Amino acid sequence: MSRWNAYQYSYLKIDSAYVKKTVFALLLLIVNSTFSQLTHPKASPAATVIQEVGLTTITITYSRPTVRGRKIFGDLVPYGRIWRVGANASTKVTFDTPFNILGNHLPAGTYALYAFPEEHEWTIVFHKNLTHWGDGRKAYKAEEDAFRVKVKVVNTPTFQENFLISFDAITHNQAVMIWHWAHTRIEIPIEVATKATMEKQIATKLNEKPTAQTYYEVARYYVEQEMEYAKALTYLNKAIAMKGDTYYFYRVKSLAEAALKRYTAAISSAKKSLNLAAEQGKDEFVRMNQKSIVLWREKRRKAN
Repeated sequence: MSRWNAYQYSYLKIDSAYVKKTVFALLLLIVNSTFSQLTHPKASPAATVIQEVGLTTITITYSRPTVRGRKIFGDLVPYGRIWRVGANASTKVTFDTPFNILGNHLPAGTYALYAFPEEHEWTIVFHKNLTHWGDGRKAYKAEEDAFRVKVKVVNTPTFQENFLISFDAITHNQAVMIWHWAHTRIEIPIEVATKATMEKQIATKLNEKPTAQTYYEVARYYVEQEMEYAKALTYLNKAIAMKGDTYYFYRVKSLAEAALKRYTAAISSAKKSLNLAAEQGKDEFVRMNQKSIVLWREKRRKAN
């Protein structure tokens, strides 16, 4: 080996050793850094709310900051300034069907929720841009709002430590979304198109080959919605004729008859439902029918 080649070989050995040491040191630094980092619990823990309203599913993801003795609205959350409706990332709400809020009709989809709090009235924003962190600050653009509505502030004596989003007053067609933190409560009414969807389903099913269960389910829907009692009664009679005596068929039949003020017929149907339920150990239906019979006897007496 020539003197030049020997020098090159020696240099390459030294250089290779240096590279190995450098790589090892970097790996050691990365490993130590990884193991030295703590996973901290969040001061404002994440939460998910999933609520069915009729045939619609509403999903909300948000974070729940705490009061911790602080004044919240007008201080920690300033009046007149955009708020992310929680903490950390912006709050997101997803509807899997079209919906309506105070006259604003929107398609199914996901929206960011923002608010501009004031002492007596808040502006609530459903926003189309989902990429902002938190309230977006300077990146937030009002022209990207899906819509804005104003709602009154409710000052409630009930204290809520962690910011809470919930739903109440839920029916097949509507619900109220509630924001509650400290003594401040915001209520946002939501409407969904369950009735229109159900009418399409009913028409389709009745035009096919309806079974006793089909007739019962249509009738039960009408009774639950407090509508079309005469139709419900017709469908229940068809269901009973096809399937025979069934305690829940007669239970709904009695409710339809009572709604039509046919109390003698309602009492008779309730008795059939009660006896059939008792045979099958359905105590809940026994009790419901007993209460209804007492109520309808009194109503019949007053009507006569």
